[in-house]
Amino acid sequence: MRYLWQIKDEFARAEKNTSLPLVGDTVQALFWNAVGLRKNDVWLRQKELGIWRAWTWHDTGEIVKEIAMGLNALGMQVQDRVSILSNTRVEWVWADLAVLSLCGTSAGIYPTDAASQVHYILSDSQSRFLFVEDEEQLDKVLEVLPELPDLIKIIVLDDKGLRHFEHPQVMSLEALRQLGAQALALDPHRLGVILEAASPEHLAILVYTSGTTGKPKGAMHHQAGLVYAIRGHTQIIAQTPQDERMCFLPLCHIAERVGGAFVCLYTGTKINFVENPETVPENIREISPTIILAVPRVWEKFQSGVHLSLKESTKFEQLMFHWAIGLGMTIADQFLSGQPIALHQRLAYRVAQWLVLANVRKSLGIDKARFLLSGAAPISPKILRWFFALGVPMFEIWGMTETCGGSSANYPGFIKLGSIGVPAPHNEMKLDPETGEILIRGPNIFSGYLNLPDKTKEVFDSEGWMHTGDVGTKDAQGFFAITDRMKDIIITAGGKNITPSELENELKASPYITDAVIVGDRLPYLTAIIMVDHDNVEQYAQSRDIGFTNYESLTQAREITELIQSEVDQVNQKFARVEQIKKFFLLSKKLSPEDEEVTPTMKLKRKLVIEKYAHLIQKMYADHA
Repeated sequence: MRYLWQIKDEFARAEKNTSLPLVGDTVQALFWNAVGLRKNDVWLRQKELGIWRAWTWHDTGEIVKEIAMGLNALGMQVQDRVSILSNTRVEWVWADLAVLSLCGTSAGIYPTDAASQVHYILSDSQSRFLFVEDEEQLDKVLEVLPELPDLIKIIVLDDKGLRHFEHPQVMSLEALRQLGAQALALDPHRLGVILEAASPEHLAILVYTSGTTGKPKGAMHHQAGLVYAIRGHTQIIAQTPQDERMCFLPLCHIAERVGGAFVCLYTGTKINFVENPETVPENIREISPTIILAVPRVWEKFQSGVHLSLKESTKFEQLMFHWAIGLGMTIADQFLSGQPIALHQRLAYRVAQWLVLANVRKSLGIDKARFLLSGAAPISPKILRWFFALGVPMFEIWGMTETCGGSSANYPGFIKLGSIGVPAPHNEMKLDPETGEILIRGPNIFSGYLNLPDKTKEVFDSEGWMHTGDVGTKDAQGFFAITDRMKDIIITAGGKNITPSELENELKASPYITDAVIVGDRLPYLTAIIMVDHDNVEQYAQSRDIGFTNYESLTQAREITELIQSEVDQVNQKFARVEQIKKFFLLSKKLSPEDEEVTPTMKLKRKLVIEKYAHLIQKMYADHA
């Protein structure tokens, strides 16, 4: 067991124990140098049919060779574009590395995208090859295939249910590997020749934005900037080959692609792939990762799960937990403010860990975690403080698709809850003196949007600073904080400027609220659209014999409305009257990433939600008309 006051020393040890930097100016060069260096060390693990299967660096290299040479035999050329339409799994990484090894450009497509969205990305990227996960994803592509003249071949990663399916443009991953093995037997040096043609100037990956406003835009990251960003991430994520990571966020999102898979490639850290998004709580307990990157929704769920379990425990257990977490909060506050922690406090905290907190961490699967990372969306400082109190530091990282992942971070020696930290060593950050917008500059910044030169010009100024669209502040210690998106700032009918994210984060800190959208631009007062936490609210209803038949009836129950009203009232107490939420309504549909109102990282799309539920919003202002 390691304690908060030892974090700085541990990070120093981790940085010291990190393997020598990999040589290479392209991702494929880094990978193949890693294969040669680490050979029989395990790198990838995935659970298949209830059993964890492992692949060494050598195993991975052989598979990537076969896939690459199979693609080459099908006619793939240098700088051809290849897309991957799949959930996060080990085959995603194999396909990605094979495409890059052929000096191609790899693009990910969210598996929740509809056929029309898949068509748009394949057409926009002019992809010549496509990897799809299974029959479900293949069906989407076949629906639009006649409109994709550039697409040569579709490779199915999991062909279950397709054994007897035949189509001239469709083949299995197994068949592709067999084709590659035959090509290797005929010309064992072919891949090496292609690798010699690799250039830092090549376009490496296309990362499509989630399309919260309009169609997705393909952010271009060339090899030089991508490799620079990977090396930069290792300065803020201190990890070693002895660490274990869990891979479950979408690999087409920049956070898991760069901050997860590519950083692990560079450092040699083991990657464990979960069975599916629903099994994360179970798999995390099996894996016991030492470093975990997740979105705020996951951390909020972990905390609310503990609170729910606590309600079912004995009075004595509740008292012990409140004593232990209370002591942990005190220790965390002193640590975060740089105050010394007295000997008697350290001893008491050790007892609290032994009796209570260590068991809580074990139940969550974070008992071996050295630190936790939160990114992709704002997180409430209360959640961060709670995990610090448990004894596991959580650091908030901020970045964008366009910045190739993390651009600022909290880490030992630079921690301030409620901030996005200090600029990462690999880029510069500043505020626009007139608008307060956060600007970023550095070699890690993307090269522009594919096929959209006008959109590219809009985000860069004459000095090379990229305009992020986030409005923020910077304190005397150099910590940046985001107050809101420029386009999201609300100006009420009374002329008051309000940043909705602050209110939304306070609401989301409630165990009964999953997400919220504040409404009120040009309107007389603020209202809210709230999505409840299904599991927690359902358990609340069952424990109080509140009748319901499904999710919709649950959100319509008077007692549940009163429950959420009490949570809203608590939040309102922290704000001035003009900033308080006067009315709200609960979304009657349980949303998932398959729904258009939600991004793949489970954030409500503000503009779309406001447009879609305009009739219900109008009702909240009807009395004022």
